[in-house]
Amino acid sequence: QVQLVESGGGLVQPGGSMRLSCAASGSVSSINVMGWYRQAPGKQREQVAGITKSGYTNYEDSVKGRFTISRDTTKSKVYLQMNSLKPEDTAIYFCHVGMIFPVEPGVDAYWGQGTQVTVSS
Repeated sequence: QVQLVESGGGLVQPGGSMRLSCAASGSVSSINVMGWYRQAPGKQREQVAGITKSGYTNYEDSVKGRFTISRDTTKSKVYLQMNSLKPEDTAIYFCHVGMIFPVEPGVDAYWGQGTQVTVSS
């Protein structure tokens, strides 16, 4: 079992910056990938950024050059630094982890509860 708690969301003006944090607890030694997804009203959830235990990263095309994902393995935390924010970035952002192997039957990934990010003037 893994529990994820996001923090850092809120209201920010276009062009501003915000940093999201996610703290994991439970079976953290089995975590492989940590990342962020987002879901805007009326749209499907999409991957924003991910980082593996070995340090490989990937980003959704629209956030490349603006967002940076980082990970503190010793603290079981993942961060998303968001710069040059646009109204189109408005969404609920969810922390996500993928496991090396399941620690409970049929479950190999976990989700946080989500944090709202609103980019508006």
